[in-house]
Parts: sequence; structure tokens; C-alpha cells
Amino acid sequence: MSGVRKRSVTIRGHRTSFSLEQEFFDELERIAAARGVPLAALVESVDETRARDANLSSALRLFVLEELKAARS
Repeated sequence: MSGVRKRSVTIRGHRTSFSLEQEFFDELERIAAARGVPLAALVESVDETRARDANLSSALRLFVLEELKAARS
């Protein structure tokens, strides 16, 4: 497993950052491509639905996990 890397994206007109391991980031990019949406749009969607007490990085990891679990079913 790779180390955590900080990345920046613009959502709703402002820059924000999140930190993910490369493996999670690769899956996030794959999901965005499969849905035909830009990565920033997918991140924005996760950001809009996350609990306010959860940070964006954690929400993205959980999103990827749920997507992978759903794909197995």
C-alpha cells in the first residue's frame, strides 16, 4: 500500500483538498470515468452527501469502499 498523498480539487467554485492513498485515488478516478463525470464532480457529489462531522478524505474512502462492495454483489 502506498502512502497518503494530498490532492486539491475545485468544487462549488472553491479549492479544497483531500488526502488519499494512491489505491483509493485510482479507484475514485475509475468510478468517475465509468460514470462519465469529471473527478471534481464526483468529489463534489460525495462532499454534498457526507455527514458534516466526517472529513472529506474519510467520506471518499467510504464511498470507494461502498462502490467496491456493491460491485461484488
